[in-house]
Amino acid sequence: MGILVVNKEVTNAHNGLPRQVFCLRTHQATRGGDVGRLTQSLFDASVDLNPHQIDAALFALQNPLVKGVILADEVGLGKTIEAALVLAQYWAERRRRLIVVCPAALRKQWANELAEKFHLPSQVLDARTYKELRKQGVADPFDQPGVNVISYNFAARMSEKLRLTPWDLVVFDEAHKLRNAHRESHRTGQAIKEAFGACNKLLLTATPLQNSLMELYGLSTVIDSQLFGDALSFRRQYLRGGEDLEGLKERLQEFTKRTLRKQVLEYIRYTQRRAITIPFAPSEDELRLYHLVSAYLQRENTYGVPQQQRHLVTLVVRKLLASSTSAIINTLETMIERLKRLEQTQEDEDNWLEKLIGSEDVEDDLLDEAADGEGDYQVEQPGEPIQLDRLRGEIAELEQYLDLAHRITEDAKSGALLNALEQGFSHMTEMGAERKAVIFTESRRTQDYLLKYLERHATSVRSPHSVVPIIPALRRRFTSAGSRVTKVLIRLPVALQLTGAQRLSITSGTMQKYSLPPKPQQRA
Repeated sequence: MGILVVNKEVTNAHNGLPRQVFCLRTHQATRGGDVGRLTQSLFDASVDLNPHQIDAALFALQNPLVKGVILADEVGLGKTIEAALVLAQYWAERRRRLIVVCPAALRKQWANELAEKFHLPSQVLDARTYKELRKQGVADPFDQPGVNVISYNFAARMSEKLRLTPWDLVVFDEAHKLRNAHRESHRTGQAIKEAFGACNKLLLTATPLQNSLMELYGLSTVIDSQLFGDALSFRRQYLRGGEDLEGLKERLQEFTKRTLRKQVLEYIRYTQRRAITIPFAPSEDELRLYHLVSAYLQRENTYGVPQQQRHLVTLVVRKLLASSTSAIINTLETMIERLKRLEQTQEDEDNWLEKLIGSEDVEDDLLDEAADGEGDYQVEQPGEPIQLDRLRGEIAELEQYLDLAHRITEDAKSGALLNALEQGFSHMTEMGAERKAVIFTESRRTQDYLLKYLERHATSVRSPHSVVPIIPALRRRFTSAGSRVTKVLIRLPVALQLTGAQRLSITSGTMQKYSLPPKPQQRA
């Protein structure tokens, strides 16, 4: 579990000028070029802009040589704003077949940003809303007024439908998800390339390269499969003995733009951050529950974890196990309920998987993570009669796990959280800052559990204190100036994936990551 202690307000220095005027003047003075094409979009935008964002948007708009570009600014520099500027300009030019493909957890945030900051209409589409529109008589739900916002998983599933529309612009947020799109085994990447092959594209990623230059090649194939030729030619020229890195840099400059934080210090001052890790040891019962459930997940041919959904179910359960005992209890109850119904009817439910993950905010994110490994998640029809004795044995086994989980009334990690809050608030006091904290969790049930736990035990933060789950209406209260009330807010993980312009404006305080990410590459 980690603490991030934050001090010093993030400010923008623009010498007293209106923000948009400052950006235009700075861009023209330092970079030159014609910003006339963006003028209307700039002054219609209800957002503070920075010169590098205008520069990036112009790069995307004024690049006729390729079918798309990669905007690879470092984290927190506002790639969403840059892309939204481009979308707004396309909209102003009446090129309105626009679509954003992003991680499922960011779809609503994208729609809100487009509406609130750029006054662009949008619709979030998934399998459920698509079917509802079809039932209402809409021939093509994608052909509606506004910017379409969909997840990677849904885009891959709807590839055949999407390719029928001549999209004016496709924006890929967190585009590093497609870094292996050149591989035939990467189903999502192959489907998305097929869907949008001839369209103009805008790829957003802070990490276009993580482990291998071939990841850059993979992203280039999303734009145009012929940018570097085939994979073998790329390896020969830039990897296997050739290593023409200068030549590679020149080629990349044609369709890639990256801004670093150190390049914008003139007008953006960043917060000081100090990370602290708080170790803890799970109790014996917690360890026992973890090992028992883990062993069950690894067994072959169980009724509780059908083979066709094994990867997804394992992702769900492991993520909730790592979050809190409260989070795993509901999942176990859902699995038991399904097996009991299977015992009675000898038939599986069509929507049991939705029930398993539908009550948690991890639902569509996990579908995206598992998409390449599992394909469509349909209920697996048993190939042989159900063995009732074995089924009843599994039910009894899961009920034992559930009983054990109910006996764990408080997680050891919760005690470590109190220690983390105490240390964080101590640092805040030393810096003369307000006693405020945001706690990020992987599960809504963990959020509810922590709310009750802190109300019972957080005597160290009562001076006075406020422990609440964050909702948009509370953001102004959390960031209100002059408040000396200790505030502890518990937030679901989607906030961790927002761009710098979208995050809470925390002027000083601590951010606690209660549920650590299962993947080392996931960024906070």
